[in-house]
Order: sequence, then C-alpha cells, then structure tokens
Amino acid sequence: MNKLVLFFIGILILASGCSKGAVEKPDVLLGEDQMVNIIYDLSILDAIRTNAPYSQKKYPTSTEFLKQKYKIDSLTFAKNALYYASNIEKYKKIYDNVKSKLEKESKKNNDSTKGKLLKSEVIK
Repeated sequence: MNKLVLFFIGILILASGCSKGAVEKPDVLLGEDQMVNIIYDLSILDAIRTNAPYSQKKYPTSTEFLKQKYKIDSLTFAKNALYYASNIEKYKKIYDNVKSKLEKESKKNNDSTKGKLLKSEVIK
C-alpha cells in the first residue's frame, strides 16, 4: 500500500512539474529579440576567449559584459533563460535566430577575408 501511495505522489509531482507555466515570469522580462542579441554576443565573447586564451587583451567576463552592454545582472539573464526554456517553441525560435545571425556574420567575414586573400595574391 505504501508503495502505491508513493507511486501516485511521484506521478503528481511529475505532472505538476511538467505543466505549462511552471516557471514564473521574471520581474524584468527581456524581449525575445533582446535575448537573441544577448545570446549572440555571449557566443561571440566565448569564441573570442576560446580562440585567444593567452591574448594580452583582457576580455570582460560574461557577468561584466551583461552589466556593461545590457545593464542587467547575470541573475536577470539566468531567470529569463529559464523562463524562455520552459516554452520550448519560443526557446527554439530564439536559438534558431541566434544561429541564423551567427551564420550571416560568418559568411560576411569569410567573404571579406576571401577578397583580401585574392587581392594579396594579385599583388605578389
């Protein structure tokens, strides 16, 4: 009998945890476009730090960057990320937009670099 009661309690806990709206709306709700921009910028910052770990230039931490550029703290960002993650359709849309933005920037940089390489080969 105890096992049966525990089983039903477990089912109730799982059902309440999976219900829509389980994550409360943050006090400071960032728009989807702003979340795209923040995640994009954090991705670029992370890539720079990864590719230049011994650089003389001091890059800001993610927390410093959020405070400087977006005037928010990391807790506000984390609460918003959790809030949007609770709605998988919105979260996927945000990350698809980030991916698209990264791909456009990469293509633009590759085209720019290719043009410089061609010019330098002609000069030789």
